[in-house]
Amino acid sequence: MIQHKIRKAVIPAAGFGTRFLPATKATPKEMLPLVDKPLIQYGVEEAVAAGCTDIIIVTGRGKTTMEDHFDRSPELEAALIARGKTELLKIAYSVTRLARISYVRQPEALGLGHAVLMARELVGNEPFAVILPDDIVNVEGGCLAQMVGAFDETQSTILGTEVVEGDAISLYGCLDCTPHPTNDRLVAVSNLVEKPKPQEAPSQNAIIGRYILTPRIFEMIEQLTPGSGGELQLTDAIKALLQHERVYGFHYAGQRYDAGDKLGFLKATVDLALQHDTVGLAFRAWLKTQTF
Repeated sequence: MIQHKIRKAVIPAAGFGTRFLPATKATPKEMLPLVDKPLIQYGVEEAVAAGCTDIIIVTGRGKTTMEDHFDRSPELEAALIARGKTELLKIAYSVTRLARISYVRQPEALGLGHAVLMARELVGNEPFAVILPDDIVNVEGGCLAQMVGAFDETQSTILGTEVVEGDAISLYGCLDCTPHPTNDRLVAVSNLVEKPKPQEAPSQNAIIGRYILTPRIFEMIEQLTPGSGGELQLTDAIKALLQHERVYGFHYAGQRYDAGDKLGFLKATVDLALQHDTVGLAFRAWLKTQTF
């Protein structure tokens, strides 16, 4: 059996970010900063930490600032050199050297499955990761690196999974699953239910924005019947994949923040600021002076 490695990661970033209007009217949601880095950079860095060398960002109209962010900026670099700002120059350089980054356009926002399908030619016939950049998982080494370890063991599709409490399961894709016999972080998936009513949910295991997929997923997406708004949903494609291959859920370690939601974004900002190398201590001291 060939042991495949995960070398490529797809980051869908073509959505409108309507929950953050008016901030996202002219600025991509993925470029909103958490402390001092945009959301999209957290996703790229997580992929690199997991061993990915090629990043494919699926973009759309009005998203060119993401390309500019990961590109060289000669004017900025010249200004920093002239002012002797060597540490800031290193930071600017480091962003451009994270990985080989390619871009593909999604002409219409037709669902997560459609966004993943746009990357087919660049992915090729190999397994790959998908990172949703507004799901921030704060853990040393990254969430995806944990999932890559599970993929190395199973050579199968792996879905990032989190146990959610009570009625919150109705906000997520939900797994019908059984425990893995030897790995307590894995569950074997038998079915997926998208946003079930709490009383009808087969478990409290929710799918979060991390996936490792085999290339057969592209065939499954192409065979889907478009749903509401003509969208192709990745959950439906994975459900179809279950008829052909094993699929596992993986209970990752780490704190997840839904940074696509205002409250989740604020929570992530505070927690990451408290852990920041340069501002963390001062920010913590300031918070202690505030009366809530």
